[in-house]
Amino acid sequence: MSLAFFNTLTSKKEPFVPLNEGTVGMYVCGPTVYDHAHLGHAKSYISFDVVVRYLRALGFRVRYVQNVTDVGHLTDDADEGEDKIAKRAVLERLEPMELVEKYTASFFEDMDSLGNLRPDISPRASGHIIEQIALVEKLLEKGNAYEVNGSIYFSVASFGDYGKLTGRSLDESRQSVRIEHNPEKRSPEDFALWKRAEPSHLMHWPSPWGEGYPGWHLECSAMSMKYLGDTLDIHAGGLENCFPHHECEIAQSEAATGKPFVRYWLHNNMVTVDGQKMGKSLGNFVTLKDLFQRFHPQHVRFLILSSHYRHPLDFTDESLRAAAKGHSRLMSAWNVAKERCTSEQQGLSEIGDSVRDAFPTESPLSAPFQEALAALDDDVNTPRALAALFDASKTVQRAAEEEGNSFPFIHAFQLFEQIGRQVLGLQPIKRPEDSGKDSELIQLLVDIRQELRGKKDWALADQLRNKLANLGILLEDTPNGTRAVIQNKGPQ
Repeated sequence: MSLAFFNTLTSKKEPFVPLNEGTVGMYVCGPTVYDHAHLGHAKSYISFDVVVRYLRALGFRVRYVQNVTDVGHLTDDADEGEDKIAKRAVLERLEPMELVEKYTASFFEDMDSLGNLRPDISPRASGHIIEQIALVEKLLEKGNAYEVNGSIYFSVASFGDYGKLTGRSLDESRQSVRIEHNPEKRSPEDFALWKRAEPSHLMHWPSPWGEGYPGWHLECSAMSMKYLGDTLDIHAGGLENCFPHHECEIAQSEAATGKPFVRYWLHNNMVTVDGQKMGKSLGNFVTLKDLFQRFHPQHVRFLILSSHYRHPLDFTDESLRAAAKGHSRLMSAWNVAKERCTSEQQGLSEIGDSVRDAFPTESPLSAPFQEALAALDDDVNTPRALAALFDASKTVQRAAEEEGNSFPFIHAFQLFEQIGRQVLGLQPIKRPEDSGKDSELIQLLVDIRQELRGKKDWALADQLRNKLANLGILLEDTPNGTRAVIQNKGPQ
């Protein structure tokens, strides 16, 4: 087995071979911090969190860089419109950097709740102005850029490979996006590296060309190459950023260095809500903070992992309720395995040099373990990896029901910990302590359901279970009876 990624640059799956053996430099386009994170952010950053986790589980040393865009991202995602940070700062009556601090903290709070690992480096665009100016100067020297009235533009015509990521010709690129007429540009498709700041602009810095601020595309090139070198192993981001953002990154980076910018481009697909693309203008925008009031972050993570990162994810309340039930079933087997292991055995679950060498081949759970690895090797196919964990959970539950069984539950615990927790980032939800009348009422409803099951009134028993699930009370049927798991309305 060997890890392979679908490389957007070549439009095919390719075995992963890093530039330097044993080490991986990975850059993921981070958020523009002018609002709370939404479900689309969750899909992107959970997807690439699993990539980082799996690379580390395979023994690679990974430097994971994810930027924070705090200036330069304009409202039309190109060279026109207002700066998104500055526009929101005016609305909230805050200084731009005050707004940035507010929503950066909110973003990481939500990512922590989802169980995402923190990046090794989270560079801010406003903290790397010197590097961005230096990159612009290099492009001017090489003849790939030109200055007009204090703004600097990249000449797309000077870079013959423009469009190689998306496979578009220059004419197709011109036709695919709305480009406002800008008399300063030599050609409509040229893009801004540095923008002249009007006196009223809230964020600007001194430069050799006067007061201004960096272009959005420039920021990612400057920050990624500063920390990962001229050639990155992996650059990841949302499919919507493929053009023009990532095309522009390639053009300016390769024009400046003369080297390939990225070896493997990974792109996650979008989130839809009831079949429609999510967006504020459509009224179906879902922030994570609102979502966490109704569903536990682990259930959101489970839902996202149930879909391949390159496929669209359709979000509905029903799909999240189904994810909650799926998570509960998997955690039930996980808890059984844990309860049957001693504390000494549980300490054996940490991954050593590589997860490939971490599991006993003679185990009755060797097949699902190997299937999980094969799924992850195949472009990080998390739905198949989850299916392998469910196969293992069925074996565990059957073994737990047999008296005097010598089943190696430590292997099950090891499988769930190494694949479920350490690679997929899943974990059991801690049950909050509850007491008094609420606890007694829940137990009464559990007992009523048990009586209905005893009378073989399956329809009414299932109806009661579903109504409890809608109230955030999940019922787990175990060999030792039914227990209620109260679903927290926020991170644990």
